[in-house]
Amino acid sequence: MINKMNKKVIMAALAAAVAGTVSAQDATSDSLQASEQGRVVPFSGVEGMRTWSFGFYGGGSAPFGLPNGSGNYFNNFNPKTVDLLYGGYLRKQLSHNFALQADFMRGVVKGSVKGSQTTTSSIRGGVADATDFKTSIDYAISMNAVFNFGTVNWLHGKTAFIPYVTAGGGTMRFKTENDGQLVPTTGGNTYRNEFYLPVGIGAKFILSNTVNLDLNYKVNLVNAKDFDGVSNTTYNNRDQFSQLNLGLEFAIGKKNKPQLIQHNPAHALAQDLWDKNNALKAQLAAQQEELEAQSAKHNTDVANLQSQLDAAKVDSDGDGVSDLFDKCPNTPSGTQVDGSGCPIKLTNTIIKQERVITKEDQQVVTDAVKNLEFDFAKATIREHSDAALDRLADLLKAKNFNLKLSGYTDNVGSVAANLKLSKERANAVKEYLVAQGVNESQIVSEGFGKANPIASNKTEAGRQMNRRVEFKLF
Repeated sequence: MINKMNKKVIMAALAAAVAGTVSAQDATSDSLQASEQGRVVPFSGVEGMRTWSFGFYGGGSAPFGLPNGSGNYFNNFNPKTVDLLYGGYLRKQLSHNFALQADFMRGVVKGSVKGSQTTTSSIRGGVADATDFKTSIDYAISMNAVFNFGTVNWLHGKTAFIPYVTAGGGTMRFKTENDGQLVPTTGGNTYRNEFYLPVGIGAKFILSNTVNLDLNYKVNLVNAKDFDGVSNTTYNNRDQFSQLNLGLEFAIGKKNKPQLIQHNPAHALAQDLWDKNNALKAQLAAQQEELEAQSAKHNTDVANLQSQLDAAKVDSDGDGVSDLFDKCPNTPSGTQVDGSGCPIKLTNTIIKQERVITKEDQQVVTDAVKNLEFDFAKATIREHSDAALDRLADLLKAKNFNLKLSGYTDNVGSVAANLKLSKERANAVKEYLVAQGVNESQIVSEGFGKANPIASNKTEAGRQMNRRVEFKLF
């Protein structure tokens, strides 16, 4: 018996199942990936598939359904003729195996009295001893849960046949006639509304990526004893009727996306691994091709360099200078030549000059070193160093001394930077002295970076002492 409590429990259970499934889908929606060219990425949710569809169906009706415990049908009538029921539906596939479907139905159910059974004592406002009935369904609207099977096909990549079971609940508006006369409802109304439960089995046949053929059988349990106009006094059961439908279902969305209901996850996973393997092979082949091209270019470069090296080694006149750099070819054997391969002209003039470095001369050098300062991290000589350097310049010009300048730094900074700075500071002193009239050939400047420290670089005082330019007269 279907009472109000039964309806509430059924509807609550259906709502809980729907809410749980929808929540599970929402929980993973942030990590969905779009499919590319109709291929669904495994474990990416339903984003890349079509989950909405609609369908139309038509079929026949009959006034019988499920048997009760005593083996009798719930109804008072046998089928009289096969009459038309038709309708449509909108379906949302929430997972491979579960969907929600909203159904709409219209049509007619007819029947004739069972054998010698009489309807006189139980007829509701109809014709006494009625021999047949006709119930016209103005509309029936229901929400159904659909559980389908067979999505995973281990033999083929695509599924062609998907069986399913369905159950739900809804409301039905109908009117009934007995022997052609209208059976009024309570209060004299033409139509009445009742809750009903549609349950059934069926199968979908995949015709294309968009169209499915839908065949199903349903039994509709109506919450009324007199759906046929007659209240059965023998059995306290509600009336029910059956329908056999054939219809077409159309998927909504882009055609290159597969339907979720016909998507084979096992095949999708295998295809994804196959595609990744092929992509990796293509990448390795491209890298191998690039390496071969680079190797060929390297071999060509090596061959060119070897040719240039062989050419640079040729010394036709045997003077020790290769023909590549020899500006005076065919020099007679045994001739002393310079770096360009040309003979060196020697003179027999010997110049002797004695130079004596006094304490006073050395003091001038000491003063120049003591007063020499540069801007921080630069090779710019500060102005107060000029006077001591001017006296050194006068000494070099007067006594024709030679001067060696050796630049040093502390160990702060890179080796290359320190070496560069030490050379620049030694050259800065040389340039200043040359600007004061000293012959450039009298001065040699070198930079040694952080080499040869005269104090520890672990203290600021030690590092200050190591940042220096040494002067040596000779």
